[in-house]
Amino acid sequence: MKKRIIWIATGIILAIFIGLTAAGNYFYNVAINRSQESVELHGGGESVTAATLLSEKEEQKKLEEITAWTKKQKFEVVEIKSEDGLRLKARFLKNEQPSGKAVILAHGYKGNSEQMPGITKFYYEQGYDILKPDARGHGLSEGDYIGYGWHDRKDYVRWSKFLSEEAGVDEIFLHGFSMGAATVLMASGEELPEEVKGIIADSGYTTVLEELSHQLKYMYNLPAFPVMQVTSVITNIRAGYTFAEASAIDSVAKNKLPLLIIHGDKDALVPTEMGKRIFEKANSDKEIWIVPGAGHTEAYTIAEQEYQEKLKAFWTKAIGK
Repeated sequence: MKKRIIWIATGIILAIFIGLTAAGNYFYNVAINRSQESVELHGGGESVTAATLLSEKEEQKKLEEITAWTKKQKFEVVEIKSEDGLRLKARFLKNEQPSGKAVILAHGYKGNSEQMPGITKFYYEQGYDILKPDARGHGLSEGDYIGYGWHDRKDYVRWSKFLSEEAGVDEIFLHGFSMGAATVLMASGEELPEEVKGIIADSGYTTVLEELSHQLKYMYNLPAFPVMQVTSVITNIRAGYTFAEASAIDSVAKNKLPLLIIHGDKDALVPTEMGKRIFEKANSDKEIWIVPGAGHTEAYTIAEQEYQEKLKAFWTKAIGK
């Protein structure tokens, strides 16, 4: 009888282990493994405010203007090598009227360097050179997995050095959206070149563990424990990082650069409270702007003029001019 109980218990434990391992590998393939397929994330849709802001005719006209401007620009594809030997690529736009200033724009999850045309145009019109990297595992860059900003943080140190050493830039800002915001926040805790003057994070998450747990709850109606912990172990084996260590909130505590946090108060993809907690943890000169009515990364759409004024004031203060 005792032997039978032991066999049953062993069988149950083995079944649970196999089930959790299968679930962990499934979620790794969905969320971490490189794929061209887009994922419908919870909270990723357009908000009511953004949808009703402009008439269809006005929106179309604005989009046509940005698209026409973008097509006229001569982006150069540039390349660096990552610390672990990956060939990483970016689109670089040298300003026709160089000012010695540049911005590195960081795209979001499953995005690429061809995105963010509106903010690209704005920065260019302010005299900035523009560098738009494809994150590892995205676009033209190599990489078999998505790092959610963690391994990418060191890539951004290298991109910053590329601008300061090879492009002759004197003042650099890092500006990221969503996963890109988490990336620049994580990079802020590293030893960046002295030319980097400030960090702008729009809709960034606290840690990969918290963000993926948030998505797991709403997309699959599953508790984070133990699925996220198992997936994290598999990610550590296959990609070399854990969800808990991939922390923007811990990195920002080490940051000494001026910091601007932007978050929509209707953000359901990356909850607004994450932006507030990041702000509270930061020790550098910091500012937070919670944008009324804005969903995920919609602040520029909802309040374009105010967004631009916020950026101008932030640059001026950060550079000290």
